Amino acid sequence: MNNALFVGSGVALVTPFDDGGVNERVLRELIEFQLSEGTDAIVVCGSTGEASTMTPAEQEMVVRVAVEAVSGRAPVVAGVGGTDTAVVSQLARNARAVGVNGLLASAPPYNKPGQRGLLAHFRAVLAAGDLPMIVYNVPSRTACNILPETIEELAGDSRVIGVKEASGDISQVAELARRVADRLAIYSGNDDQVLPLMALGGQGVISVLANVAPAAVSRMVRAFLDGDLEAARQIQLGYLPLTQALFQEPNPVPVKAAVRALGFEVGDVRLPLTPVTNETLQQLRDRMQALGLALEVGV
Repeated sequence: MNNALFVGSGVALVTPFDDGGVNERVLRELIEFQLSEGTDAIVVCGSTGEASTMTPAEQEMVVRVAVEAVSGRAPVVAGVGGTDTAVVSQLARNARAVGVNGLLASAPPYNKPGQRGLLAHFRAVLAAGDLPMIVYNVPSRTACNILPETIEELAGDSRVIGVKEASGDISQVAELARRVADRLAIYSGNDDQVLPLMALGGQGVISVLANVAPAAVSRMVRAFLDGDLEAARQIQLGYLPLTQALFQEPNPVPVKAAVRALGFEVGDVRLPLTPVTNETLQQLRDRMQALGLALEVGV
């Protein structure tokens, strides 16, 4: 059996910004909100957290604050991504130094390494961080697909404990599960495919939707794990229109606007992303209200 960092719902947390950089006060508020709503793991400095536009110092600060704010109540996972293996390795060392529970490591974007290059990259990051690692497969962002056989080879290292699968290819997920589900936790990286992936042996989700509906995402995963498939199905399908709106524009543009609509002062996205359009914002608000999510008046 695998040694998962968590089973259930992990949130791919947005990073709150203000004019001075990262807003520590709001970051702590977001974490308290997530834990109070049943989220099982806090994942920071990922794609949704805009790590690609943050300095290494900002990323280290976010991870440190998350570890402090969570205070052992749930695992904290630090995203470590980038094109340069040496820089990513240093991010892993920084995360380890502030006491994070694990790493979420994506394939290097832009470089488009082959499978041998991916193996070498992940092994270098493992050696530097010496922490449990979730491998993140997100070809739409990295232009590089981590094949099931590559993950199976990485699974020979006991520190590789999970996979966040966001390829969108259920056939690939099935092959991955066949090869490694007895050793690695498989998490959905797509909010519209949580139940299909869990039906193949997955143990939860690392979710964008959980930023705005953490209790619902937690209930959905728990219902599935408890065998209440109809309840899980109703949540998956009931939240599908909101999930679609959250990806109407590049992530995290819509979700950050949605979190602001809940009343959290998370600021806007950093360039090269641009603020949400009025059309998408109205769509978000309409779908959130239809689900009974409490919106701040005038936000």
